[in-house]
Amino acid sequence: MQIHQLKAKHKKNTKKRIGRGGKRGTYSGRGLKGQKARAGAKMQPVIRELIKKYPKLRGYRFKSKHKTQNTKVIVLNIDVLEKKFKEEEKITPALLLKRKIISKIKGRMPIVKILGKGKLTKKFTIEGCEISKSAKEKVEKIGGTVKIEN
Repeated sequence: MQIHQLKAKHKKNTKKRIGRGGKRGTYSGRGLKGQKARAGAKMQPVIRELIKKYPKLRGYRFKSKHKTQNTKVIVLNIDVLEKKFKEEEKITPALLLKRKIISKIKGRMPIVKILGKGKLTKKFTIEGCEISKSAKEKVEKIGGTVKIEN
């Protein structure tokens, strides 16, 4: 067998040329007038329009690693600590969680901020919590300590 003796197994499929007389003449199944009836008028894809409207910033999965944006802040006053803790106890967010004074938000450990409302008579060691100026003054005035991690 030689190359000139080869034949295709299937008949070549030709594209139907519409709008040139015959059964599919004049409007050629496009209806009458309008943008869709015109030659070469292609509709702009809707998806492209939507993509163009999205902001070109860091991708759609980007989440800021800034601590205040990702985690919520739980506010506690000094009078709550006065009631719930004993003299010279070490207060940490983990201990507050264990004693059910605070709870996790969406499975994450929240940031705890202690404010200076109320009276304080007991010495405390506060670690790993944010603390206001007035609360820090009250704790240190009685003889307690505050350790702030940056």
